Amino acid sequence: MTQKVIIVGGVAGGATAAARLRRLSEDLDIILIERGEHISFANCGLPYYIGETIKDRNKLFVQTVKGMSDRFNLDIRNVSEAVSIDPKKKSITIKNLQTSEVYEESYDKLLLSPGARPIVPPIPGIEENAALFTLRNIPDTDRMKSYVDSKHPKKAVVIGGGFIGIEMAENLVDRGIEVTLIEMSNQIMAPIDFEMASILHTHLKEKGVKLILENGVHSFANQGKAVILADGSEIETDMTILSIGVRPENELAKSAGLELGERGGIIVNDYLQTSNPDIYAVGDAIEVVDYMSRTKAMIPLAGPANRQGRIASNNIMGKKEKYQGTMGTSIAKVFDLAVAATGNNEKTLKRLDIPYEVIHIHPSSHAGYYPGAAPISLKLIFDKETGKIYGAQAVGADGVDKRIDVIATAIKGGLTVEDLTNLELSYAPPYSSAKDPVNMAGYVATNVMDGELEQIQWHEVDKIVADGGLLIDVREPMEREFGFIEGSINISVNELRNKLAELPKDQTIYVSCQVGLRGYLASRILKNNGFKVKNVDGGWKTYSSVYGSNLEKNVETTTNDLGETVVEETNEGEKADSVLDVSGFTCPMPIVKLKKGIETLNSGQVLELHATDQGTLSDLPAWANKTGHTLLKTEQEDRVIKFWIKKK
Repeated sequence: MTQKVIIVGGVAGGATAAARLRRLSEDLDIILIERGEHISFANCGLPYYIGETIKDRNKLFVQTVKGMSDRFNLDIRNVSEAVSIDPKKKSITIKNLQTSEVYEESYDKLLLSPGARPIVPPIPGIEENAALFTLRNIPDTDRMKSYVDSKHPKKAVVIGGGFIGIEMAENLVDRGIEVTLIEMSNQIMAPIDFEMASILHTHLKEKGVKLILENGVHSFANQGKAVILADGSEIETDMTILSIGVRPENELAKSAGLELGERGGIIVNDYLQTSNPDIYAVGDAIEVVDYMSRTKAMIPLAGPANRQGRIASNNIMGKKEKYQGTMGTSIAKVFDLAVAATGNNEKTLKRLDIPYEVIHIHPSSHAGYYPGAAPISLKLIFDKETGKIYGAQAVGADGVDKRIDVIATAIKGGLTVEDLTNLELSYAPPYSSAKDPVNMAGYVATNVMDGELEQIQWHEVDKIVADGGLLIDVREPMEREFGFIEGSINISVNELRNKLAELPKDQTIYVSCQVGLRGYLASRILKNNGFKVKNVDGGWKTYSSVYGSNLEKNVETTTNDLGETVVEETNEGEKADSVLDVSGFTCPMPIVKLKKGIETLNSGQVLELHATDQGTLSDLPAWANKTGHTLLKTEQEDRVIKFWIKKK
């Protein structure tokens, strides 16, 4: 019978395990060894303390040593390091880092939760960099915040476009620092696919972040004041944050002879036991099973670590509970947007050679007529034959978390895309639409499975047009003033039936619209009249998120200190002759209403426009430039973007 358990490492996995063990037994002797001073803190909140969104440092501490010791009757030994394990003797050597005392402690069961440390590669000049930071724990946080508070840096370089890199970029911008973000890949946020990341790329630039992709750091110079990139270019900086990933803390496991995976993660079985059945491991240090593909993976997330801590504790106490694997459900804040994902992305499925289909939709977060609605870009990945859901990704200012969580739950429950159409989700105008975006994604995916909808993807469009394919833009002519796919012709969906005689039946016709809906309607009209037709999935909105608007050429915009796009600052912009609110409207209504609103004004009068679609930040300056109107000013209040436009 287990009588004594030693846990190495606190925070998510270790602290959760200790509390769970005590809840299961009052008789157990539980010792928690933690190298740092703090045993349980909100590591996901650290960037927001540096950015001063979280102002009280004490709010970062989930539990103190005294508080947790008293509540759960634990023997907590912080500022102590587990030096080595002797599996045969079932003992662990511990060093008190304050007194340098070294001693042995026996155990019946051992739980390893050492976490992972930031990767610091041997970049030339890194040792001399006097202002290089990584972010893992409270001391890292204190050091970085103290530097920002006391040195008042004007420029910062963030290396790595993952969760920590993106969150640090935002929080440094919030502190008034000019940020350059460097990412060696062609996109930030690896869990999502390129076209979804492209939305974030645009948003970061709108917020004043200089984004450098497909370029790495070659060296540091001038004690870190200069960052030399792989292409030879040089960036001046006052501080550098290194966030290129983490490496599992596996030294203790290695010294104990425990089996490690190819990437250094501690190998565990379904019950979270290591290769030694008396030693368990949880958290960022372990190699997990990808829930979707059943392949080995390293997925360092707080939610799974907490769950693993609970399951390992149950099994230490004699239960037989399996850890089912990690789906990688995650979310991050990127200035005004949220980005979330669950399951596998296209990159993973391609690597595993698994056939799949994708759909993109762009619904509103809630009923458009209720204030504050914002568009969501939602991508669903599935098996076209069985309807199995492989994964989903979403980007938007509101409602992203709910939709990804619903789809993550559907995946766990074994639901198909057809089942998504039958989900009965909560609805009221402030929160959703009668057809929730999850339902809509299910409808579109089911149409693809049933053969009602054939489609092409954003990356296939240009080649098809270049090879002579016929692409019909079925939007209203005025919508093309905000951008269109080069080589397309324009026949609105309402005029399509009158033009059927002019269209060829001996070739495939491709149709596109703003977000895919009218393209689907057009495809049904054409197919029911004997034409071969395919829709551009996600329409212009998905396509332009990658390639941008062909109307943006020679349109220069700048950003103010708040990251708001401005063209010209003038008090004239505040004297509006007419106010037009298109917040929450979906295409083509915002454009229709804007055109009509401008037409009602006399030359020189000013229209104040309110919108919630982030795309207007780039589209509207381009449109104003093309049409000769003057964009006087922009500003943003919460999710509402305001423009002042002077009629030519």
